[in-house]
Amino acid sequence: MNDIFGSMKQSMERFFGTPAFKLVRKEDPTTSHQSAQAVDTTKLETMVYEAIKGFPEGCISDEILAMYPQYPYSSITARYRALLDKDLIEVSGVKRGRFGRNQRIMKAK
Repeated sequence: MNDIFGSMKQSMERFFGTPAFKLVRKEDPTTSHQSAQAVDTTKLETMVYEAIKGFPEGCISDEILAMYPQYPYSSITARYRALLDKDLIEVSGVKRGRFGRNQRIMKAK
């Protein structure tokens, strides 16, 4: 049984996570490179994807951020681009957010 769960975890890790070199530019300071190494993008992308998947009709960033108040804004919002690039989510429209500005409606594929 553990083999099945171990295999599932490896499959998930194949889809989620972003290499540290994609999070920084060459000319960024050393501290930025160190921070990029420390970020667990696999965990964050998985959390954000599962949250989006929990809204079958789609959701906006405000709804995802409300689910994770303990995380910095940029830790959550930076994952949308990675999930879009990996074709795991799609943008299906726009909806007004809590401050009156339009936000993209995201849906899991």
